[in-house]
Amino acid sequence: MPLTAEQLTVRYGSLTAVEDASLEIGDGEVLALLGPSGSGKSTLLRAITGLEPLTQGRVSWNGTDLAGLPVHRREFGLVFQDGQLFPHRDVAGNIAFGLRMHRVPKDEQAARVTELLELVGLKGYERRRVTELSGGEAQRVALARALAPRPRLLLLDEPLSGLDAELREQLAIDLAALLRRAGVSTLLVTHDQEEAFTLADRVAVLEGGRIRQVGPVREVWRRPVDERVARFLGVTRFVDATGENGVLRSPLGEVAAEVDGPVLLGLRPSALRVAETGVRGEVVSQVYRRDHVRLKVRVEDGSTVDAAAPVLAELAEGDSVRLRLDPDGIAVVSRPW
Repeated sequence: MPLTAEQLTVRYGSLTAVEDASLEIGDGEVLALLGPSGSGKSTLLRAITGLEPLTQGRVSWNGTDLAGLPVHRREFGLVFQDGQLFPHRDVAGNIAFGLRMHRVPKDEQAARVTELLELVGLKGYERRRVTELSGGEAQRVALARALAPRPRLLLLDEPLSGLDAELREQLAIDLAALLRRAGVSTLLVTHDQEEAFTLADRVAVLEGGRIRQVGPVREVWRRPVDERVARFLGVTRFVDATGENGVLRSPLGEVAAEVDGPVLLGLRPSALRVAETGVRGEVVSQVYRRDHVRLKVRVEDGSTVDAAAPVLAELAEGDSVRLRLDPDGIAVVSRPW
């Protein structure tokens, strides 16, 4: 692995911000550091870049220890939440900044700026003032600036969190494609699960300064390491279940899953969906969302569960419904014994 971080610990006096954190990033891979505010994500990123001193641990690139190597010589590109563009320079001037620092000839600078603007979808913006850009455009310019010197590692610290929801969603999709085209190894810090799962190949979940789980996106989503990680990843309820012969059976129905023996079945709000067959229930309340109706349903054992129905479903309080388990809305957690 090109980047290896081993047992990193960062302390501020008696406060431990990051403890014993280890991770690796492969060639062209996007790894997301995912966790709630205050979990140590940005501190860990800054420690890897050399902006934060380590209490202990080692950061290496292709086996070479980076200790003592100044930030500007690590060949890492950084993009922060607010982009930090230079307001007195136009778009081309911002993107070319790193190239000038590396004494790249001016004709090569111009060609690289043109190439990057096309890559980030801003062809023809060379002379645009950065103060005239939208939030999404500004972040694209910040990304182009970070990519300009051809960094061996790109670090993104909450790059989309300052944007409105619709723009953030679209830019995340565009950024995912862009990172694949650029082929640069990337470390992304985010508290947003959808952003992490849209952009990343693998996810590292942080809590309280510790890495709780690392793995491919689908694996972490479907098999959280424990109940705490599952709840952070959107699980709101757990029920006992037993897996056998590719089927997971629970009081709320059956679902296909390659699991054997007793487990906890974690239910996200969309895990139960209104269907023609399934567990009987009675609608308690409903809330309309953009692409579905969120229901509270009282099932046969007297408990209330979350469920989802199509936007056009005509349901009212007191209506009878049947619910089936949707594989896309569940998580499987090993029992704690």
